[in-house]
Amino acid sequence: MQMPAGVPVATFAIGEAGAANAALCAAAILANRHPEVDAALAAFRRDQTAAVLAQPDPRTART
Repeated sequence: MQMPAGVPVATFAIGEAGAANAALCAAAILANRHPEVDAALAAFRRDQTAAVLAQPDPRTART
């Protein structure tokens, strides 16, 4: 479906990943006016980044 200009639409995948991304999008929108949501979202993103960086780099050769 195509929406006319001026009607922004956020689309997400189906399933668990799509639901998580939709929730994060909603939280980001709410964070603009709710500092507690902004802080929680920032903490979630910091934790998510730390978890990714704690994983081994798949580009390096395993010994």
